[in-house]
Amino acid sequence: MKAIFGVLSLLIVVAVVGTLVKKQLAEVSTIHMTPQETSPMAAPASAPGGQVRQQSQQIQQQVKQSIEASMQQARPVPEDK
Repeated sequence: MKAIFGVLSLLIVVAVVGTLVKKQLAEVSTIHMTPQETSPMAAPASAPGGQVRQQSQQIQQQVKQSIEASMQQARPVPEDK
């Protein structure tokens, strides 16, 4: 009896996750199919992508700087008891 409930609950979880994944993939595919990217006469797509690229590079720089700052800090030396 426990095995049946276990299998049924597992199937329900898989079905819920499957529907969520399907919705997410549908949204992602609609985002990539914008009219600017599909039209050959459209303006270059580097303008919106440039902002994202700049934000990405800025975040990468911040992470790099915080890692370097943490590497420069001296470790506390434990006292002998």
